[in-house]
Amino acid sequence: MFGIDLIDAAFLPAAAIAALAGLLSFLSPCVLPIVPPYLAYMGGVSVSEMDRDGNARAKALLAAAFFVLGLSTVFLLLGVAFSAVGRALLHYQYLFSPLAGVAIMIMGAHFVGVFRITFLMREARVETGDRGGALLGAYVLGLAFAFGWTPCLGPILAAILGLAASGGDLARGAGLLVFYALGLGIPFLLVAGFFPQLKGLVQMMKRHGERIERISGLLLWTVGLLMVTGQFSVMSYWLLETFPGLASLG
Repeated sequence: MFGIDLIDAAFLPAAAIAALAGLLSFLSPCVLPIVPPYLAYMGGVSVSEMDRDGNARAKALLAAAFFVLGLSTVFLLLGVAFSAVGRALLHYQYLFSPLAGVAIMIMGAHFVGVFRITFLMREARVETGDRGGALLGAYVLGLAFAFGWTPCLGPILAAILGLAASGGDLARGAGLLVFYALGLGIPFLLVAGFFPQLKGLVQMMKRHGERIERISGLLLWTVGLLMVTGQFSVMSYWLLETFPGLASLG
C-alpha cells in the first residue's frame, strides 16, 4: 500500500490513528452540526428533501463525493509538503519524533481544555459564492473547508502532519493524510446516502459534542506520549509479530 514499509515506518498504527483522527474531526462540535445543511446546499436540495426523496439523496451523495475529493486534494498536498520538509532535514530525523510528540501532546491538551491555543480558534474561510447544486462548487467547498475550518481541523490535522514530517517519506506522508481524509470524508458520504437512517444518530452525537472533543484530546495526548517515549515503533513491531499477515500490506 503506497509502497510503504510498515516495519520501517510504523505506518500501520499511524494510519489507523490518522483515520480515527479524521472521524473525530467529523464528530467535533463545529463540524457535525453543519453536515446536513452543507450536504443539502451542495446537492441543490433541502434537508427535508434529503429525508424523504431518494433522488435528492443521490444528488447530495454525488456532491458529497466531489466535496470529499476537494478535502482529499488539500490533505494529500499537505502530506507531501510536510514529508518533503522532513526529508530535507533528514540529518535531524532523530529529533523529529520526540518534538512532534511534544507538539501533539500540546494539541491534545488544547482539545481537552487544559488551555486554549488562540490562533487555532480563528477561522480563515474561503468565500465560494452561490454554487449550490454544482459539482465544481462542491469540490471548491471541499478545498475551502480543508483550508479554513481551523478550530476543529487545525489541532488534529497538525498532529497528523507532525507524524508525516517525522517520517520524511513522501509516499508515507501522503498515505497518512489519505487515511485522515477517509476518516473525515467517508462519514459525509454515509450521511448523504443514508440520511433518514442516520439523522437520529447525528442528533445524538451532537448532544455529546463536548465529550467527543475531550476524547479527541486524549487520543492526541496519548499519541504524542507514544512518540516522545519511542513506543510507536514498539507498537508497530508488536502488531506485525502478532499478525504476520499484515506485513504483506507493505
